[in-house]
Amino acid sequence: MLNFSKINIFLIYLILIIISFFSLLNLQTENKTFINKKVNLGLDLQGGSYLLLEINSDPLVKERIQAKVIPIKKFLKKNKLDYSNFVVNDKSLIFNIDNPEKFELIFFSKEENLVNPYIGQYNSFELDLKNLEKNKLEISFSKYGLLTINNAALKQSIEIVRRRIDDVGTKEPTILQRGEKRILVELPGLKDPERIKNLLGKTAQLNFRLVAQNEEFGVEKLITENGESLNVSKRVVMSGENLIDAQPNFNSQSNQPTVSFSLDRLGAQKFGRATSDNVGKRLAIILDGKIVSAPSINEPITTGNGMISGNFTFQEATDLALLLRSGALPTPLLIVEERTVGPDLGADSINSGIKSLIVGFILVILFMIYKYKIFGLIANFALISNLVMLVGVLTILEATLTLPGIAGIILTVGMAVDANVLIFERIKEELKTEKSAIHAFDIGYTKAKITVLDANITTLIAAVILFIFGSGPVKGFAITLGIGIITTLFTAYFLARHLTSLVVLNKKEGDVKI
Repeated sequence: MLNFSKINIFLIYLILIIISFFSLLNLQTENKTFINKKVNLGLDLQGGSYLLLEINSDPLVKERIQAKVIPIKKFLKKNKLDYSNFVVNDKSLIFNIDNPEKFELIFFSKEENLVNPYIGQYNSFELDLKNLEKNKLEISFSKYGLLTINNAALKQSIEIVRRRIDDVGTKEPTILQRGEKRILVELPGLKDPERIKNLLGKTAQLNFRLVAQNEEFGVEKLITENGESLNVSKRVVMSGENLIDAQPNFNSQSNQPTVSFSLDRLGAQKFGRATSDNVGKRLAIILDGKIVSAPSINEPITTGNGMISGNFTFQEATDLALLLRSGALPTPLLIVEERTVGPDLGADSINSGIKSLIVGFILVILFMIYKYKIFGLIANFALISNLVMLVGVLTILEATLTLPGIAGIILTVGMAVDANVLIFERIKEELKTEKSAIHAFDIGYTKAKITVLDANITTLIAAVILFIFGSGPVKGFAITLGIGIITTLFTAYFLARHLTSLVVLNKKEGDVKI
């Protein structure tokens, strides 16, 4: 156990030097970055915003149930089923039918997959059928159908929220799913939480519709930004789905901020056809049900490029372009919880954590020197190396350090010392019976290995379970604790053992005491 080959010694110190190098990267300034890796501070340490968002899938359910009207009517006609009083509600379709038994039999058949997607062996149908009264049926989404809609909307919302936050330039955001309908957003170091709230609160549903001359069928009244009331056709000329890019810009004539956009091939064709057929008319640009602007069509626009003008500030134009680039949210997002942590509170947490670490560290060092003399110094060097390696591994992973993470580091200090104490006490027992100090140290390390491994592996299992089933700060604690256990075993059984072997092998048999 005390003999090391040259290659083993080389590998031990090579690993120590490389990981220590990554640890030192945290000391460099942002202007002089050599390798762009560092440990990031969490929300509780550097301040920032915490938002808990919830999707409202009701509008999406309404939209999807309305999309079923035409397929179901075609289904009724195809199977020669007479119906009447067809009513479309927010969550269901209600109608009278002459032969409800025949409808139900065909409705739940595998072949009619246009209306009812059949999923393998689970018999999971998208729609549900209910008899309200004689010859009166109600079609609505089943629990499976609602769950499918909700899950798809949640995943899409998380992706769009991520795009919007990344576009703002927020560093190291945390965006996670919470439950069936909620999204957790943590934004460390955020200086303008209101802007993010405004960006996330908009669904960004964009469409282009023609302004009608009078109140006629298929027209609704909307208000522009400057308070003008316009009759707008319900027919959508083009939607935001056809946008491929949007950027803030300035109008060369008025020098006012605008948003320039470009369309895909299909969108350019639609836009070109609509502007060619309606020269002289006004085109309303509508965002989330409100008219942003309604310019006149002076000439056909066939290039696939356009411009949205309004009474924007440059910041508003930038945010609008960001919203259009990131895409529309499938459902509205509601802020159900909001917390803001100030940087002063985070600084206090860091100072408290550092003080706790320093005090505990000094007490441990003094105890080890008093108890084990020169071997205590070796244990202390291994302890310092352990902390440096822990920070180095966190740097390589670009982990986010939170207050529970600091607690994990402090706990690592205690566990690292515990490993050396177990080894040295075992060696003491062997020195009482063994004549050869070298043999006593060798047996001590061998016999203590099982105890040290058992103690650390059981703790590592607990850390893994915490990481799998925990969330947020609990994961941070589990990560630092788990990495700390691995670095502890490395420094105790490789680094400290090698240094101990140097001392024992270079002293006379009678001079070795512990």
